[in-house]
This record gives sequence, structure tokens and C-alpha cells, in this order.
Amino acid sequence: MKEALFALFVFVCLTGASLGVLMLHGKLPAQLRHDDTQNVVRLLANIFVVLTSLVLGLMINSAKYRFDTINRDVHTFATNLILLDRLLSSYGSDANDTRHRLAVYVERAADGRWTTGDPLLASDKTSEQLLADVGDIIRALRPPADDARLSIWDDAREQHRRALELRWALVEQAEGSIPTPLLAMVIAWLVLIFASFGYRAPRNAVVVTSFLLASALISGALYLIVDMDAPFDGPIQVSSAPLQRVLAEIRR
Repeated sequence: MKEALFALFVFVCLTGASLGVLMLHGKLPAQLRHDDTQNVVRLLANIFVVLTSLVLGLMINSAKYRFDTINRDVHTFATNLILLDRLLSSYGSDANDTRHRLAVYVERAADGRWTTGDPLLASDKTSEQLLADVGDIIRALRPPADDARLSIWDDAREQHRRALELRWALVEQAEGSIPTPLLAMVIAWLVLIFASFGYRAPRNAVVVTSFLLASALISGALYLIVDMDAPFDGPIQVSSAPLQRVLAEIRR
């Protein structure tokens, strides 16, 4: 929701700047409508066009890299859970309760209703306790006498620790990484650019339509960047399919 409001705000700013200058240009004093003034305005606009292009490219690259990294971590987290379940299954019937708790946690985490503040059910205390209980029960299991089961027991403890670390790493990465001041600066540059485009532009339907379309497309691009930067929120989300496959594997 906040991404959509942000895109709408950018659209209003850009259309207001371009169309506002377009309508006010004829009312400016003659010295402000001189050709030399227009040339200076265009030269300054070119500087901001270059800077904005560079910053937008960096923002797109950063958001895409962040999205791909978190998506890969979710797949790794799912793989760790499957391996943990396989180890518990190999351990024997003593670990059945542990497997059940693991399945309940995965079922809650795989429902696909992730939010920015709640990736993998970080704020769900019941879910958090379920995953913590898995480790507690593994540690509380009676140390097996034979070396084979002892090795499985040690591996299960280590696998649970890795899964727990990955989960909290995902929680820490849930919030957006693009600084708000950077977004404000980019918007200010875009407003100046669109205002310069409206300066001495002919007032006709083609120009007005072009400004509206350009504003909508740039607002949409910024919307996608901000949305990708928050992978657990908005239309563009990291898929919960890996965790759903984990649940299917556990229930086999």
C-alpha cells in the first residue's frame, strides 16, 4: 500500500511540475522567457538528467541484487529444513515429536501471507517458539549409545542451528535498504527535470499527454524499485513455494 502511495505522490509531483510550468510560462516576465535563459535551463536540466540516470541505475541494481539474495536465502532455508527433517527421520521414533513441531512451524511459515515486519513469522511468538522447541527437544534427546545415531544427533543439532541463523538473517533483511533521503533527492531532481521540460514547451494535447505518460512510467519504475527492495511486502514478493515444498516433503 505504501509503495502505491509513494508512486502516486511521485506522479502528482512530476505532472504538477511539468504542467504547472507549461501553463505559467506565458505569464512570466519577458526577461525570464529569453532564449539565453532557456539555454541555461536546458544545460542545467541535462546535468540532472545524467545524475538521475546514474542513481536510478544504481537503485535498480541494488534492489534486484537484494531481492535475488533474499530469494536465494529462502531456498537455502527451505533446504536446511528438509535436511533437518531427514536427519530426524533417520534418528528414529524418538524424534517423531520433534518432526511434528517442525512440520507445524513450516505450515505456519508457508502460508504465503508474509509482510515486511513478519518474514517467516518473526513476530509470531507461537511460531518462533515452535522452531526454538525443535532445537530444545533435539538437545534433550537421550544421547544415543551407538556412534551412527550419535553422529545423526550431532548433525541435527548443527542443522537446526544453521536454520535458525538463516531465519534471523532473513528477518534482519526484511526492511528496505534504499535510504529515504536518497529517494527524496531523486524525486527533487525529477521534479526539476520535468519543470525544465515544461519551460517554453508548446501547449497542445500531444505535449500534455506525453508529460502524463512519462510521469506515469517513471512513477511505475520507482514503484517497482521500492517494491523489490522490500521482498516480503507488496505485489513483488519472494515466493513461499520453497517452504510449501518442505511441508510436502515432511508429510510424505
